[in-house]
Parts: sequence; structure tokens; C-alpha cells
Amino acid sequence: MITNNLINSNQKLRIALLSPRGPLYRHRTGIWKKTLRYMPLTLTTLAALAPPELNADVALFDEGIAEINLDLEADLIGISAITGTAPRSYELADHFRRRGIPVVLGGVHPTLLPDEAARHADSVVVGYAEKTWPQLLRDFVAGQMQSCYVQGSNLSLAKLPFARRDLLPGSRFTITHTIEATRGCVHPCDFCVVPTAWGRRPLQRPVAEVVAEIRHMAAKRLIFLDLNLIADLEYARELFTALIPLKLTWGGLVTTTIIRHPDLLDLLARSGCRGLLLGFESLSPQALAETHKGFNLRQDYHEVVRELHGRGIGIQACFVFGFDHDTADTFAATVDFALSAHLDLPRYAILTPFPGTPLFQRLKAEGRILTEDWTLYDGQHVVFQPHRLSPAELLRGTEWAWKQTYSYRAMAKRLLGARIQLPLSLAANMGYRFYAHHLHDYYNCDWYLRQQPLASGAPA
Repeated sequence: MITNNLINSNQKLRIALLSPRGPLYRHRTGIWKKTLRYMPLTLTTLAALAPPELNADVALFDEGIAEINLDLEADLIGISAITGTAPRSYELADHFRRRGIPVVLGGVHPTLLPDEAARHADSVVVGYAEKTWPQLLRDFVAGQMQSCYVQGSNLSLAKLPFARRDLLPGSRFTITHTIEATRGCVHPCDFCVVPTAWGRRPLQRPVAEVVAEIRHMAAKRLIFLDLNLIADLEYARELFTALIPLKLTWGGLVTTTIIRHPDLLDLLARSGCRGLLLGFESLSPQALAETHKGFNLRQDYHEVVRELHGRGIGIQACFVFGFDHDTADTFAATVDFALSAHLDLPRYAILTPFPGTPLFQRLKAEGRILTEDWTLYDGQHVVFQPHRLSPAELLRGTEWAWKQTYSYRAMAKRLLGARIQLPLSLAANMGYRFYAHHLHDYYNCDWYLRQQPLASGAPA
């Protein structure tokens, strides 16, 4: 328990909420600057949850767009951490605690490893924060803040305040209007942190409240940050139908199972959906089965692309390299598919065994975890021993796939074949091309590549 000098005082509570620098911003302010960045929801949501009776002065600091002032003044600091930012989060937490400012750590990484986070914080928030964060703030003002707050199983997303988007500089983001209609995911993919950190019970906001927040924002372009908008088909139908009168242009995340439901595809298009992120993950049936993403096995990926493109919906297609069944041939096969299917915006990641997940537990038991330096757990580094590739081959192959996919010739083939929102697709592809050709800048902190520099040619 921690006490403070705000008890029986008229002093306004000063709260600073920090989002530490993420993987792509490790070495400088960021490769994207404004392009391709959308406003995150975590800090703005936490700001909105401050109890009104506290009359708190809340300031937000996103280190992805600006440096954090280490001399900032606050009565309480909250830091939201993912695994890749955990060491930076701890560094900031330790700094401010040395200055005598209490620090609260929350987010997915403290949820997965609360005991580790507790070594750097006065309090740790485990799980979602909609109920625990307001209680923590009330306790803090009363001088009774506890060392840990755990969200119970009775969380509801109904009747929540709208996110305080006004507290972040909208000019630094291409899209300022982001929103959530649902939380969680019903699928048990073993590399995903969501089932481990938050369980598989889906949460839903009342559709009327989602629509009210969109109207409040006066949004015309919008991104849904939900992990799977179609987890509940009836809810999805209600939501997409309610979006039609708003005349939005929006994007979001769904699974490949969307093509089993033609009526839902039609509603998607009518509601203004113009872009979707889908986790294809792998072309290998064995790899999909290995990671418990078997629902992808029932889909013809080419058909998924045709059905969405036929309705004017662009696709950001995500693939993961490093499954136990992946070989040196996997990279070229995946690139060939991206080109032949005319994928609008392919994206590649290296399999990452985040702590607490079934994947991490399996690889740890097999002695295949190479490092627990969390700064490398960002989807861009190899932190485990692959089964049929060396770590260097996996890195080299991933970089080769990026460069092949975002060569000018490959971009032209994909985009002219799709012909979906060409100006926007071209801008996004140019941003990814920059990233593809600067991957080595983001590998330079890797502990083993100092001895094994990346080659520029095709994977071995």
C-alpha cells in the first residue's frame, strides 16, 4: 500500500500516462513518422476512465511520436507495456520511482508476467483496466493504493466513456479515428497472447454505443482495432447494418472464415469497409495445424482474395515464418502466392514465442528459447531455435521475402492485378518498401547477428 499527500487536500491529481517506444521506434522517433500511423486507443481510453469526481489533470505521452520528458511532473505515472517495450517501460518506471513518483504498470506484458513487472512498479494492473484503473485511482487519492489489481470475470463494455482522443496530437496520425466494438478472440492460436492474457470469452459493446461514439467523433474514415470483428456472426451483422447509414470508409480485422458467409461479405461492402487485415499465417497445412489455426485449413486463400477484391475491399495479408514445418522453400512459395493472388499489402513476421503462451512453454521445455531479452520479442528477431532452419537462415529468408515482395516489379504486378484503391494502396506499398529495404537497421541490436551479418541475396 502506498500513501500520498493528496489526502484532505484541494490539490488537483496530476496523472501522466506513458506508451514507451515500440519495436519500430527503438533507434529513433520512427520510420513511419506520420505515414501509415493510426491513433492507438490504450492511453486515450485510460484517460477517459479517470473518475470525474477526482477532477484529474491527465497528460498522455506516446514515445512513438515524441520523446518523453524525463523531468515531467506528476503525482502518479501509468505505463502500458507490451513485451517488446517491457525493458524500456521498466527503465522509465525505475527512473520516475527514483524521483519519488509512484508508478503503475499495466498492459499485456505485466498481465503475462505480473511478478516481473512488480519489481519495477508500485502497483501492477493485470488484465483489462476498465474497472480496476478507476478503483486504483480512487485508492491512490485515499492513500490506499494496493500493489496489484486484477480484473474480474464480470467485465462489461457497456456504458463506458468515450476515449479522450483530444489528448493526443491528431496531426501526427494519418487516421485519428480508431475504435473498438469487441474485445478478445475465440480461437486458441498457440502463438497469440490474447487467449493467455485475457481468455477466449468475447466482450461486446452495445452496437448503439459504438454508433454513438462514431457520431461523436464525426468520423468519416475509421479503423476498428478489434481482433476479430466476426467472432459473433449475429453481432457482426447488427454492427455492419448499423454502419451503413453513417457512410463511412473503414477498415478492420477479420478471419478468413468470412468467405463462408456471403451475406456478411455483402454487408461489409455496403457498410463502407474498404480494407481488412487477415492472418493467413502460412500456406502449409502442417504449420496451421501445428499452431492450432486449423480454421484456415478450410479456406481457399485465392478464393478469399477474389471474394474480397470483388467487393472492392483491399487486403493486408499477414504471414509468419518460423513454424516447425517451414523450410528454405517456404519464403519463395509465400512470395509467389502474394504476387499471384495480387495481395494489396502483404506483411511478414518472424514467429515469436511471447512469454506465457503455449508456444513459449513448448519451446522452453524443448530447450529452444535462445534469449529472454524482451526487446527482441517484436516479430522481427529470431529468439528461438527453428526446427528446420538456422536462426540466420530464418532472418535472411524473411528479409529476402520483404525485398522481393516490395520490389517495384512485384508491387506493380500485385497492385495492377488487384486494382483496389490504387492511390492509397500505392502509398502504403511505398511505406512498406522503405521498411523492407531498411530491415538491417532494426536487426543491429540482435545479439547473434554481430557475428553473422545478413547477406543481401536469396535465402540459402
